[in-house]
Amino acid sequence: MRLPSLPRPSYAQKLSLVATVPLIAAVAAIAFLVAHQSRALAEREIRALEVQLIEAKKAELRNYVTQARNGFYFIYGNAAPDDQQARDQVAQILSAMIYGEDGFFFVYDYDGNVLVSPRQTDRINRNWSGQTDSEGTPITDEIIRLARSGAGYHSYLWPKPSTGEDARMISYVTSFPSWRWAVGTGVYIDDVLASVASARADVEDRVQQTFVYISVIALAALLLVFFTGMGLNIRERRLADVKLKKLTQRVLDAQEEERGRVARELHDGISQILVGVRYALDTARRRIDKDQASAAEPLARGISSLGEAISEVRRISRDLRPGVLDDLGLGPAIRTLTEEFSARTGIDTVFETVVFRNRLDPDARIALYRIAQEALTNIERHAQATRVNVDLRGHKRGATLRISDNGRGMTTDDGNATGGMGLRNMQERVEQLDGVFLVSTARNGRGTVIEASVPLTHLLPPEPDTRQPEKAPV
Repeated sequence: MRLPSLPRPSYAQKLSLVATVPLIAAVAAIAFLVAHQSRALAEREIRALEVQLIEAKKAELRNYVTQARNGFYFIYGNAAPDDQQARDQVAQILSAMIYGEDGFFFVYDYDGNVLVSPRQTDRINRNWSGQTDSEGTPITDEIIRLARSGAGYHSYLWPKPSTGEDARMISYVTSFPSWRWAVGTGVYIDDVLASVASARADVEDRVQQTFVYISVIALAALLLVFFTGMGLNIRERRLADVKLKKLTQRVLDAQEEERGRVARELHDGISQILVGVRYALDTARRRIDKDQASAAEPLARGISSLGEAISEVRRISRDLRPGVLDDLGLGPAIRTLTEEFSARTGIDTVFETVVFRNRLDPDARIALYRIAQEALTNIERHAQATRVNVDLRGHKRGATLRISDNGRGMTTDDGNATGGMGLRNMQERVEQLDGVFLVSTARNGRGTVIEASVPLTHLLPPEPDTRQPEKAPV
């Protein structure tokens, strides 16, 4: 019996099926990142909350001890070191200072003997040196050490009087040095730990809910992609193929251009440095083979050159996408660029800007930043300049970036950029924004001036000022 042949999927259906694979991967990655970031953010908040609550407990403890000490300090202050009657009187006062269900004061002498323990009277007049909790944390010895050093906090497990079970306690200890006493009180933080655990459980529940929401959205997106692909016809596929080819060519052109720029950076910078490193290491190897004591010198040069290579790699990475441009805006980004340029080259660089109320859109910001970057690179490599001026300001017609130097200049025709790839890139960037790009010679006949202007259409309206007006001084 011959089985009926299954219908073969069409091109659109294949395309839809192929599209679902990266979509699923992207959704899974997004879900993982969302969960990771949510947990990390919540953990930071929970830790901050835990620290705040514990600090509040510590402040409360210190206040208890301070108030208690102030209450009988007149007795301690007027008593001699061997005044047993004063000691008994203070111990009696501390024994009576019980607060809440579990709060109490304790007193150890420096030898480890318990003098006051109102909630555990069987510990009184017994030596507890070397005592530890169930986790192995020293208790008595650490309390005495803190008292000898003046005062301090100590955390350990201790039976809770109200339940009889071990719970986390934080104690604050101070000293009566003339009597050789360690006096303190403690507070249990199991409520803090319970609050933190509850907060973590809530975070986990929210993360699980987020996973459910993302899964539902992903399923809806997958169904939408699949049924949309099923509805494609041949004409739409052909149009999509043509557009895809054009887009692919544009992406490939952009990739090749960027690869060429990075290749030039690697060849002109890192490659030369690594050649020097190899030469230094070869020299060191030969000297080591000959047992010469001077092998350390080329090794030091090689290590220094490796440091330069690392700095160059970081600079290239930063040039590929400057974070300050997205975080702080064009002005601070160009200021950072000029400062790094001046520090790297030793060329006196001045950056001036007038803060304008309008804001550049992302395309204009990136274009002007790349123009400044390319211009400074050309100055460093070719201009032989000793001074550079960078000016950025907004005006009624838009915004203008002006870069001038006192170098040897360049030849241009009709005020338009010609010659190198860098200038053509600058001009194309500005033309894509419907702007104006000019290259000219400085007025004194020495140096080059580059001006890039973007029209007013690339400036966004200022954000509304929500601040309250300041009152005029009287």
